[in-house]
Order: sequence, then structure tokens, then C-alpha cells
Amino acid sequence: MHTTPLTESYINACTMQHDAEPLSWLKTHRKHAFEQLQQMGWPTRQQELWKYTNTSSITDTNFLFAGTKHDAIKQSDLDSILLKQENIHELVFINSQYKAEYSNIGTLADGVSIGSFSANLIQQPMLIENIFNQFADQQHAFAALNTACFTDGAFIHVPDGVVIEEPIIVYFISSDAKEHLLNTPRSLIMLGKHAQASVIENFYSLEGTKIFTNAVTEIHTAEDARLEYYKVQQGGSNSFHIGGTYIKQSRNSYLKSHAFTLGGAITRNDICVELAGEGAEIVFNGLYMGDEKQHVDNRTIVHHRKPKTQSSSNYRGVLDDFAQGVFNGLVVVHEGAHQIQATQSNANLLLSDHAKINTKPALEIYADDVQCSHNATVGQIDEDMLFYMQSRGINKEIAKNVLVFAFANEIIRQIDCLPFRKWLQNNIGGDAQNRPYNSSGSATNIV
Repeated sequence: MHTTPLTESYINACTMQHDAEPLSWLKTHRKHAFEQLQQMGWPTRQQELWKYTNTSSITDTNFLFAGTKHDAIKQSDLDSILLKQENIHELVFINSQYKAEYSNIGTLADGVSIGSFSANLIQQPMLIENIFNQFADQQHAFAALNTACFTDGAFIHVPDGVVIEEPIIVYFISSDAKEHLLNTPRSLIMLGKHAQASVIENFYSLEGTKIFTNAVTEIHTAEDARLEYYKVQQGGSNSFHIGGTYIKQSRNSYLKSHAFTLGGAITRNDICVELAGEGAEIVFNGLYMGDEKQHVDNRTIVHHRKPKTQSSSNYRGVLDDFAQGVFNGLVVVHEGAHQIQATQSNANLLLSDHAKINTKPALEIYADDVQCSHNATVGQIDEDMLFYMQSRGINKEIAKNVLVFAFANEIIRQIDCLPFRKWLQNNIGGDAQNRPYNSSGSATNIV
């Protein structure tokens, strides 16, 4: 296996967190993850899962561990990102540090926990210990890095039978700093039996120095639970994001995953799902947009472990200039998982002759009586439609933007959270320069 060794800054970050960890069980997790990381090294393009994504600009950089920094952020930036309202629950993290003064948790039902991961490690350690790191990919180098040196993140626990009507929004803001920063947020979302919630994770990097966000979120939905989960990633030209979302679903649970990548130099998102209970269902809804020399890599993998489980995936990409995209989707139907349904669809719109997409939806089936399908398409703007709109007096750039928005809106209109849907439609609908989307990292309200 071709790998590259760790640089000193990563070794120091892992060692620092291990030595400072007061909980023995978590210290063991950190130690094992660091050993795994040292053994694996960083992935290279010789490995199949990283064939199209070069991470050397991340792994070769000496980042300063953000756990040692407490940089201030301009109030004007916060005001443009956050939304203070009574009908939502907000958690705010700046450079991996929880900021209670900016958060707005609000009133919670009995037994509900919404807060920082580090605080809940103290308040209810047994609950977290029993589930922590059970789903994350132990063979993923960047997941191991996160386990070894994470500082904080969100902890959301909705107990049996509780329905939270208001959205829970978690902001992970990477602020400008003099040094290159490494942020390592770690979150855990747990829904009990028949519980319901909507969670939005917003990863936002302000323009400035090079910032690397290495995020891991673990999600568990118990029997008959329903979760609407959103991940939004917005970054500037110097921001790098590698994130892993690891999900385990129990019997008859339902999860709808929305993933939106709206900017950043290099972005890699892995979503790994275990359908571990009969009747469990996962729905993927994804949109990625890139321009200039941005690189966006999305990987999904679904393990159908039990009969009568369902998965459906619909990802769309819009790439302009010299941007590159990757979609790698895999559905694995395990032995004995009969009567399952699985579909994958990936459609891509290339707005320039230099933009590229590598797409590979795939199936591995080891059971009978299943319904599985996948498809992938790559195309450009319909010139006939563009000509028709121009013949009706519509400016060419405006017509192009309308067609791009219509393509992207097929994903956006699947969003159930109406305020978020409107925000995304406004954000992608165009800016002052009539661009079809805004990947500049400028601050905009998320809802």
C-alpha cells in the first residue's frame, strides 16, 4: 500500500491531546487511533478510494492545532452567519472551541441534551462511552486523525418518544488567523425509539489563511426514529475540508441526508451507513458546486445488513472553470438481506471545457430477491434551450444562470426545512455578478 508519513505538526497534535486526556477509556481510543494513523500513513492516489484526490497540499502543510488557539472573530462576521431566533436551537463553535455566549440552545424537553461534546463527556460519560467510535471507519486515516486529536463538537441526544419540532443548527466556524489552522470537530447525534429531529451542521470557513477542517459525525437512530440531517460546507479559496459522517440505523428508522458543498479548495465527504435493522431506510440528497480550481470528492457507501431495507441516492454536481468533481457511490447487499430496494443516481453539469467529473456508482449484491439500480450522466448546458431563451430577449448569462439553477433546484426542492430551502435557493440563484452560484466564502445567513 502506498502511503506517506505524518509530518511533525500532526504528530504533535495527536500527542498533545492524548497526554491531556483525563478519561482513561477515551485516552485508549486516542492512543489506538494514533497508532493506526502512524501505521497507515496518509492516503495517496495509488489507492483506489483516493485515485482522483490529491491530499498532499493538506498532509504536507504544518498546521497549527486549533485547540491551542482562541482567536477572536469580528461581530460583523458573526451577525452575517448566525440567526438568533426563538424557534431554533443553535450551537456555535469557533476554531474548535464551543462558544456559549453566541449559542442559543433555548428551552428543551425533559431528557433532551443539546450542547458541547466535551461538556457532556463530564455530565454523562457512560452514555457517550457506550457508543463513541462504534461507527467511524477505523481504516480511514482522517477519521483516525480526528479520533486522536479532536477537542470538541456537538452532542445531541433525543430520548425515546420525544419529537423536536424546531431545527437544531450547529455552526463550525473557522476564523481568519495568522497561522495555518487545523480544526477537528467531533459530533455525536443519538435518537431514541420513535424520536424525531432535524439537525443542520454548517461548516463555514472565512477567507484568509489556509484552514483545514477534519470533521467526524457519528449518528445512531434507534427503532422507528426519524432524522432529517443536513451538512453544509462553505469555504474560501484557502479552506480544506475532509469530513466523515458515520450512521447506524435500527429497525424501521428513517434518515434523510442532505449534503451541500458550496466552496473550498479541496473537499472530501464520506458518508457510511449501516442499515442494521429490518425496514430501515436512508435517503441521500446531495449537491456540489465548484469553480476556479476547486476539487470536490463525494463518497457514499451503504451496507444493507437486514431484509426489507431501502436506500436511494440522488447527487448532482455543477462544475465550472477548471474545477474537478468525484462521485463514488457503493451499495453492498449482504447475504440474507432479501427484499431490499436500492437506487443511485448521479447527474453532472459541466459549464466549461476544462471542468472534469469522475463518477462511479457501484453495486455489490450477495442476496436474492432485490431491486437495485444505478446511473450516472455528464452533460453541458442545452444549447438549443439557451438559444431559445436568447431569442426571447433573455441575456445569455441570465439564461445560463436560470438553466443552472433549474438543474440544481431538483435537489434543493427535496429539502423539507422551508427556511433552509429558501436560503439555499437564494444563495445559488446568483450574486451581484450574475454568477450561477457563490463559492467565494462570503457570509450569508443559513436560515
